[in-house]
Formats: sequence, C-alpha cells, structure tokens
Amino acid sequence: MALMILFHLLLLIHALAPIYANLEGDALYALRRAVFDPENVLQSWDPTLVDPCTWFHVTCDGDNRVTRLDLGNAKLSGRLVPELGKLERLQYLELYMSNLIGTIPAELGQLKSLVSLDLYHNNLTGSIPPFSNLSNLKFLRLNGNRLTGRIPRELTKLGNLKIFDVSNNNLCGTIPTSGSFSKFAQDSFANNSRLEGPELMGFVRYDVGDCK
Repeated sequence: MALMILFHLLLLIHALAPIYANLEGDALYALRRAVFDPENVLQSWDPTLVDPCTWFHVTCDGDNRVTRLDLGNAKLSGRLVPELGKLERLQYLELYMSNLIGTIPAELGQLKSLVSLDLYHNNLTGSIPPFSNLSNLKFLRLNGNRLTGRIPRELTKLGNLKIFDVSNNNLCGTIPTSGSFSKFAQDSFANNSRLEGPELMGFVRYDVGDCK
C-alpha cells in the first residue's frame, strides 16, 4: 500500500511540473512583453517552449522552478509586472541599472523565498511596498530611483535583512532605528532631502506631518 501511495505521489509531481513551468513561463513572458529590450538579452524567451528554464538569464532548481532572474545592467526600459509575484521559489531578482519606470508591484511581497531584491539605478516611482512576508530577504537595494513616501516600518521586522540601501531617492518621514535597522549606516539613506532622522525612540512620531 505504501509503495502504491508513493507511486501515485510521484505521478502527481510529474504531472504538476509542466503546469508550474507554464505558469512561471507566462509570468516571465509578461515581463518580456512589458519592456523594451534594445540589446536583445531576452531573445531566447520563447513562449512556445514549455520550460522557461532553457531561457537565458533564468535559473531553476531541480524541480524546474524558477529561482533566479539575472537581468542586471540589461538596459531594459518599461515597467515591472505584477505577474512576477507568481514565481513562488524565486530567490534572486536582479533588475538593476536599467531604465525601468512605474511603481514596484506589491505582488513582489508574495515572494517568500526571496533572498535578494536589487532594483537600484532605475527610474522607479511611487512608494516602497511593506514586504512584510519576505522573512528570508537579506539584500534590498532600491537606491538611485525616484521613490517617494515613507520607509515602511514592516521592514524593521525582517530579521535576516543584512543590506538595505534607499539612498538617492525622494523619500520622506523619519529613518527607522528599531529591529534590523539598528545596524544600517546613514549612507543607506543618503540624498533623500525630505528624509529626517534617525528616529529618537519615544521622541519622534513616525506618522507626523504630510509625507507623500
């Protein structure tokens, strides 16, 4: 009986593999459609192929689930897409040094396996999502954009966060000092003319004033 159950489980896993591949391929191809690619770095992203693990700049694990997207300095322009939030096992999202515009999709906060989120040196606008579910996140680099609003206090609860950089944006409010933020140097927040701080616990209220 145990062998029969194991056999059926293996059949189920085998059957699900192409389904996940299709879903993740669709998510990646949504990004492909949303950006202009002057250097054809995404030329291999063929939607007719079942498995996106064969595409350049995409890394997968042994189950053919996407774990890395390496598109740093790819000169892409366009917008990030919410479909990226469907890449459930994604650990590294590297989309730095391009010309991406628009907001950071809140759906990236669903990527619970994410270790590194590098979106620095683009032209992203809007606020920073709270990312409260990204408990594995170690590297969050959003510097060199045009982000506005406050630094979400949810980020201070990310205990694994080692590197945080939001310098050279247009953030406002005060600089957190609690939790993981107690170890970040002031360089991480430099060149945000409306940003005040660091907070003096018990003296500076986070929600005071107009900050957008």
